[in-house]
Amino acid sequence: MEETISLQDLFKTLKKRAGLIALMTILAITIAGVVSFLVLTPMYQTSTQILVNQEQSEAAQLTNQNIQTDLQLINTYSVIIKSPAILDEVANQLDLDMSVEQLNSKITVATAQNSQVVDITVQDENPALAVDIANTTAKVFESEIQNLMNVDNVSILSPAVLKENPSPFAPNPNLNMAIAAVIGMMLGVGIAFLLEYLDTTIKDQQDIEEILDIPLLGVISPIKEEAKLEQTTSSKRRAG
Repeated sequence: MEETISLQDLFKTLKKRAGLIALMTILAITIAGVVSFLVLTPMYQTSTQILVNQEQSEAAQLTNQNIQTDLQLINTYSVIIKSPAILDEVANQLDLDMSVEQLNSKITVATAQNSQVVDITVQDENPALAVDIANTTAKVFESEIQNLMNVDNVSILSPAVLKENPSPFAPNPNLNMAIAAVIGMMLGVGIAFLLEYLDTTIKDQQDIEEILDIPLLGVISPIKEEAKLEQTTSSKRRAG
């Protein structure tokens, strides 16, 4: 019985404060939309792929042992790609007005599991610059790795391409507004129950029974002003 009453109270509170919950939800969606479209700077993302393989002079065919050797080198190559030895040259070739640390923050290097392919991903506010950074980084690395490690086992597999109408990958207004809707609804529900908890006024006979924990014996109906006036006039007439 207590669980049924609790559920009834729950839905009663939600129904009573439905306007507040809807207002908080709409307000959160509006704020998220304004921030996503007008405040946050669109960021574009592009990537280029390089392949780590064996030198043709060493073997005509790839063997399992050669592939394992390449996979061990990939972790080292991932560090070298983002090192000042590579990024300094990238900044010089592109005439970028940014430090190595700033350029480093725009670049992400990742590899698929058990794969010899390395992805160089670049994020920037300018889609054309992101493509230039990705491709130049790959080319500089392909050239410099011969001097740094005395090997020639890197080739560009898939260069980054500037699309005709690039779309930013962030922010995602639809996702942001959906998350804001959930947060706004949860906040509205929380405020609704808080207001209900703080509201100690007695509104009806059910509140009296719940607060005083005693049965209600009777109810005095309210007397309207017209009835009071008519009753007073009738009394005066009888008295006269």
